[in-house]
Formats: sequence, structure tokens, C-alpha cells
Amino acid sequence: MKISILTVGKIKEKYLRDAIAEYSKRLSRYCKLEIIETADEKTPDNASETVEDSIRNKEGERLLKYIKDDAFVITLEIAGEQLTSEKFAEKINNLGIRGNSHIQFVIGGSIGLGKEVLKRSDYALSFSKMTFPHQLMRVILLEQIYRSYRIINGEPYHK
Repeated sequence: MKISILTVGKIKEKYLRDAIAEYSKRLSRYCKLEIIETADEKTPDNASETVEDSIRNKEGERLLKYIKDDAFVITLEIAGEQLTSEKFAEKINNLGIRGNSHIQFVIGGSIGLGKEVLKRSDYALSFSKMTFPHQLMRVILLEQIYRSYRIINGEPYHK
């Protein structure tokens, strides 16, 4: 299975980069992982909805360049479906069984994903009704993918 994480923006904090490196290393025994970072746009304070739409669309165009036609695309969205870790593992496992050998997770920038990216999504996933910094979301997603593979393989994990 190939897992791609498409993200907007770079990770600036060392502690987040360290956590991403650790989970990437752990995942290497279960799947082929790639993390693709695209440039983010500066969002002015008190930006209008029109300006925010324009920013989401620009960031979305950059993300769409990396989305493969044959990939199963999972967008991270507050309005998406919330799953337990076990159900998330089941989702990943079932995709593999159904022949989807490439899953692409998409994490938007600080103001979310553009309409075209949302249209391309095969599944909308939410980790919470709360909003998390998109840089931290990368770590949370990697941890949950790692936990999923531990569950799929019947290996111990913390509940």
C-alpha cells in the first residue's frame, strides 16, 4: 500500500518535524509513505470570504497537481465522518482488499480546502469537531495511520 499525505505549508517547529520523522520511520515497515508539501498563501487578517475563497482555490490548484487519478482521496474536513481508531483501520484495510493500492490524504491550509479539491475527494474524514493547527494535524494523522496498521496486524497498541 502506498500512502501519500498532501499538505499545504511547511513544518517550522522542530518538535513537530521530529514527531513526523518518528511516525514516518515506524510506518516504513507497513507501507510506502510520501509526504508532499505545497506552498501556502498568506491570509490577511480580517480577509473577506472572497479573498479566502481565492486563497483556498490557489492552494487547491497546487494540491490537485499531485492527486493521482487512480488514488483513493481522503480529505480531512471538520464536516467529514468521525471514526474510531478501529473503524479507521477497517477503512484502510478494506481499501487494500478492494484493490486500492494508493491512498492520498489531503490536509488543507489554515482556512481549509478549495472547492475543486473537495469535489475530487472520495471520502471526507474528520478527527474532531474542533479545529487543529494543520501542522499538528499531520502528526495526528500519521499516528492514526500507524495505529491502524498495528490494529490490522493484530499488534498491541494503546487504547
